[in-house]
Amino acid sequence: MSETADDVARKLGLDDHKSGMPRWAKYALGVVVVGVAVLLWPTLTDETRDVRYVTAPAMTGDLRVTVIATGTVEPTNLVEISSELSGTLDEVRVDFNDQVVAGDVLAELDTTKLEASLAVSKAALDSAIARVAMARATLEEAKTQYDSVEQLEERGVAAHQTFVTRKAAYVRAQAELQSALADRALAEANLDLTQAELDKACICSPITGVVLDRAVDPGQIVAASLSAPILFTLAEDLTKMELQVDIDEADIGRTAVGNKATFTVDAYDERLFPAEISEIRFAPETVEGVVTYKAVLTIDNADLSLRPGMTATAEITVEELSDVLTVPNAALRYVPPAVPDAEKDETVGLLGMLIPDGPDTRRMGDDRTVWVLRDGMPVEIPVVAGATDGIRTEIIEGALDKGDEVIVDRVDA
Repeated sequence: MSETADDVARKLGLDDHKSGMPRWAKYALGVVVVGVAVLLWPTLTDETRDVRYVTAPAMTGDLRVTVIATGTVEPTNLVEISSELSGTLDEVRVDFNDQVVAGDVLAELDTTKLEASLAVSKAALDSAIARVAMARATLEEAKTQYDSVEQLEERGVAAHQTFVTRKAAYVRAQAELQSALADRALAEANLDLTQAELDKACICSPITGVVLDRAVDPGQIVAASLSAPILFTLAEDLTKMELQVDIDEADIGRTAVGNKATFTVDAYDERLFPAEISEIRFAPETVEGVVTYKAVLTIDNADLSLRPGMTATAEITVEELSDVLTVPNAALRYVPPAVPDAEKDETVGLLGMLIPDGPDTRRMGDDRTVWVLRDGMPVEIPVVAGATDGIRTEIIEGALDKGDEVIVDRVDA
């Protein structure tokens, strides 16, 4: 079978010269076309693929703004009882959880030495009283003798030396009476001091309440010379307690006395206890660089379910709004992706596609801007945001109506 001239030329590669382009050039051109297609593919698909927006309606309703704080449940009045005297505890009359009345004896020290000292003080006082009586009698005698000699001296009958002697005796008697009176006062003071120490040997309750802690037992030695040891801890009334919470400095400006609150404790997970702020202290408390302020909330514990020291988490209501327009917080955080400049893309050319300017940028978010879906297109609407409860935010001003579908997210198919 004979071959034609075209077949021979094709086998010899002479047809490439006829086309005017070498084979290697065709391969290079193909590689470039494929690379450009890969670079343009995201842009082409962005323009052609479907975009779905996740929306939520703007709605009116009530908004409750709260502040979260943690703290502990404490008695309204907590008293720690110590002993001013050192000695051995002779008797302890109360135990944990005992109810006591003001004046009840909690414990007593051994009073053997104190009672002996009291007897000595009483004897010293009796002696001082006797010396006063003797001094008074001596004074009366000296005064009588002095008056007699004075009359004789005036008539010139008695010797002058006798008059001087009687006068000196009278003055000494007056001084002795004053000294005896001072000794009696000192003896009375010593007796009162000894009696006071004896009274302090009886450790009594200053309030009506319950014994929370007892740190001593009979026979234990109390050493109060350096520091007064705590023997008992009493709470005045456990039916009325307080919750002390730490409020962050960022929230303290919104918190005020009288704010209502609810709190929970670990012992009752599903139970909400009511409370109210009665005091906000000015003194700051700094722990690891975090500044907080102590707030005291009054609580009712009539059923005695709450116990001192329980950890509580309080939700304080700082603001309540009725019938206000709100949007989800996600709507204020939503930012659409940046749209490329069409005119700039037309002049970029192949080199600009191969060497991009830099990473894609997004418009900075503005908490006073929401995007609304109208006729299937997102529309940016400036607004003035108000209070928030952490889930929804009040819209004070802006071209936003109830029922408008605000965009909270974007899903690319």
